[in-house]
Amino acid sequence: MSYNVHDLLDDRAAAVRVVRAVGPDVLCLQEVPRRLTTELRLPSFARDCGLARHRGRLGTGGTAVLTAPRVVVHGVLRGRLRVRFPDRTRGYAAATVSLQAGGPSGPAVTVVSVHLGLRASERARHAAAVLAALDGGGGVGDRAVIAGDLNEGPGGTAYDLIAARYAPVSGDAPTFPARRPHTALDVVFAGPGLQVVRSAATHVDERDLEAGSDHRPVWVDLDPTAA
Repeated sequence: MSYNVHDLLDDRAAAVRVVRAVGPDVLCLQEVPRRLTTELRLPSFARDCGLARHRGRLGTGGTAVLTAPRVVVHGVLRGRLRVRFPDRTRGYAAATVSLQAGGPSGPAVTVVSVHLGLRASERARHAAAVLAALDGGGGVGDRAVIAGDLNEGPGGTAYDLIAARYAPVSGDAPTFPARRPHTALDVVFAGPGLQVVRSAATHVDERDLEAGSDHRPVWVDLDPTAA
């Protein structure tokens, strides 16, 4: 699941209910409260969502990866994506994870939460940096996920750069603005070693989707053992 939570400036309780309704094993966040407020506000949000956040899991630029209790975290990676002053800082956070389902851990998956810049040239550079980090940071190749707010949709240079290697798997429903969405800015991409699997219908209250943030989340069920 990927969710731009708008610095938790909207209805925080609604955002928590949205996450709990989906019940993700891995949650990629963008626009989490930054700097010192991260340490004060993000852990409590994670707890209320029934998820874990460990020190070192955060990237810069307001990205984070949270995990469910049954998820094993094998390693983390984070990085800054340069922007023009005084634009909001950007970054990425990554975690290599597997499921602990009462026995040995399953195949590892590297999940990256990203938030790209406002300018097209920046976004292209940011996408290239994230892909390079996956190649060189101990990722797991075809079992990798990139999820987040790209600030552009299909046809954008950054989107297409990622999509050339990782398929978009979260559908094309618009995610922004939350109240009357008309643009699909938020997406989940997955490598060829991950198969989209059918899951039970998920009901998320429309009022919570509108109130929890200025973005709507995206989510998908992936199986690293089925491809």
